Amino acid sequence: MLLGMCPTLAVTTSAVNGLSMGLATTFVLTSTSLVVSIIRKLVPSQVRIATFTMIIATFVTVADLFLKAKFPAISKALGPYVPLIVVNCFILGRQEVFASKNPTGRSILDALGVGSGFIFALTLLGSIRELLGSGEVFGHEVIPSWHPWVVMILPAGAFLTLGFLVAAMNIIEERTR
Repeated sequence: MLLGMCPTLAVTTSAVNGLSMGLATTFVLTSTSLVVSIIRKLVPSQVRIATFTMIIATFVTVADLFLKAKFPAISKALGPYVPLIVVNCFILGRQEVFASKNPTGRSILDALGVGSGFIFALTLLGSIRELLGSGEVFGHEVIPSWHPWVVMILPAGAFLTLGFLVAAMNIIEERTR
């Protein structure tokens, strides 16, 4: 999942952006897993990856058009990063590893589980960056008279935040052994 987060790091400047990108990605992952699990026995192995990519691209287009029509401000904030969901390696990976080998119900549950983790991770990343970069979370002031750390809303802030989160997870994992 960590590798799958890389293309979305630039857009997680706020909790709303992280949540929105996570929801869009989860929609694509779940919808694609549904279709792939249904057609899995019909797709020849020679064209499997191309077929999965076309299915992913179809649902990315649906998500992008939905955001543009119903949530234009969020669509503008996410910019070109929603169409980049097509090349997110973890979505294609879940199709190859799980959805193409399992029945529909299990594939949907897997996609929802993985997607929920992705939503949590992107929202957490965006919340931390927004809090440190502006003193707000979801647009609400949390720390009055905060002196913003501008670097946190820049791309470098995404990598710093992700690095600290990974380090914290490693420390917690090490202590629980």
